[in-house]
Amino acid sequence: MSFNLNRINPNQTQVFFHDGRFETLTNEELEEFLLHMGLSDINESMEQNVTE
Repeated sequence: MSFNLNRINPNQTQVFFHDGRFETLTNEELEEFLLHMGLSDINESMEQNVTE
């Protein structure tokens, strides 16, 4: 699954999926999402393009 992360403020990140969906997650939700996706240690200060 491919997605982009975009930090919109210190407490929220938008996750844009390549199929057109998106979600706005809190820091806690983002951490849980990344653990579920098998990822960790994402640099929170810049936009990331992550492909599984």
